[in-house]
Amino acid sequence: MEQRKQAVERREWVRLPLAIPVFVRSRDQSGKDFLEFATALNISAGGALVAVHRVLRPAAQVSLEIPSAPLAASAPIPKSSRNLRAKVIRVTHGEGYHLLGVKFNHALLNSTGRALFSR
Repeated sequence: MEQRKQAVERREWVRLPLAIPVFVRSRDQSGKDFLEFATALNISAGGALVAVHRVLRPAAQVSLEIPSAPLAASAPIPKSSRNLRAKVIRVTHGEGYHLLGVKFNHALLNSTGRALFSR
């Protein structure tokens, strides 16, 4: 019987297959700032897979902003949960879009699974 090696999962966090609209801010290859409406196809505490139209290189710094309904200043939603800084780890080119694997500069959870931001 042939033994197959099981693929080793290197991810520290479980990915959730959620389609979340995001604004992506970064600089293009010529150094010009841009803002693009995109979709995060899956997300974890450590990063996300984002579909964009612009080409970005690995190691590019990006800011992901999750749009939310306007709320009163006293609402208990932390700003850090809507604005996430990340680095592009990998790029997969598709037809008319590019998939960016991004790693958040700071994980959304600590090692115990608790949120790092306070409400």
